[in-house]
Amino acid sequence: MATLILEDGTVMSVKSFGAVREVFGEIVFNTSMAGYQEIITDPSYANQIIVMTYPEIGNYGINKDDFESLNPALKALIVKEYCKNESHYKSEKSLGDYLKERNVAGIECADTRTLTKKIREAGTMNCFISPRDLSEYEIKQKIEETKNYKPNPDVVYDVTTRAVYVRGEGNPIKLAFIDYGAKYGIVKSLFNRGCEVKVYPANVNAESILNGDFDAVFLSNGPGDPQDCKVEIETIKNLIGKLPIFGICLGYQLLAIVSGAKTYKLKYGHRGGNHPVINLLTNKVMMSSQNHGYAVDINTLSDIMTPTYKNLNDDTLEGFKIDSLKIHAVQFHPEAAPGPNDASVIFDEWVELMKEYKKARV
Repeated sequence: MATLILEDGTVMSVKSFGAVREVFGEIVFNTSMAGYQEIITDPSYANQIIVMTYPEIGNYGINKDDFESLNPALKALIVKEYCKNESHYKSEKSLGDYLKERNVAGIECADTRTLTKKIREAGTMNCFISPRDLSEYEIKQKIEETKNYKPNPDVVYDVTTRAVYVRGEGNPIKLAFIDYGAKYGIVKSLFNRGCEVKVYPANVNAESILNGDFDAVFLSNGPGDPQDCKVEIETIKNLIGKLPIFGICLGYQLLAIVSGAKTYKLKYGHRGGNHPVINLLTNKVMMSSQNHGYAVDINTLSDIMTPTYKNLNDDTLEGFKIDSLKIHAVQFHPEAAPGPNDASVIFDEWVELMKEYKKARV
């Protein structure tokens, strides 16, 4: 047996099926019914412990095609029931074996509903997992340690690329892509639509991009509090107005901050593949894939910022644009992975805009 402890004093006896290790992290929940491989390899989950609300996880194993990064950055995965005997023609190994290989804790818990309700009512909180039973003294000690746990504020540097690389070489649109913890699906969506995507680490300076003869800049998703990204914010300030800029998730939040808006932490975040958003310019509703714990305060938008999308569950802002500066950004994930493909049209629209902006410069 293993032990799960929340900072509010909740203690649960659970089973371990992943790596045998002790971990601290922020506990969050994801409402997706499928796509656990994409979820656990999404770098935006760095330092987090994920509770899957769907009851059975692991039934189709792990395959070679559905990775969103090479190395999972989450601390642990919690499921109600782990399927030990996966069955799928593409499966190469079990979920449990993969987590062990990658040193990620896996926890089987009979009461993920209670965990999810706690997070919804109290908000995201710190969590500790041990692969063994703990004594009463150890539990008291770990509760205090869990309360005092602080995530790494520079977590973006744990998940960004270490080297510059190019995808879609030779494509006509030359795009500088800043990786704050990018999902591979975003890069793929861009080079499949005719972009030559040159991917830079998060700490790239503006001069390197401005000297690169690019048609536009793309800011990726990533983990953590956007207000901790001081270096990245300064870089974006030096790019605005000089090149068209597009952003998703953390990239969207950073663009909002640079444009004069404020961000705040959501009570329990948006994580799953079933979040309805409305296009405020067309009134068209689409289902979206989301993974974020912070939001942009719509009441703090500057006069030049036009709201473009809103979340229909809680009315939070999900997108904005600044026509005068050629800025477009959304909070949700048009590439899905996992989730519905409704929003993929956003990539089509953005690439068409890149072509227009390029043509206007010639």
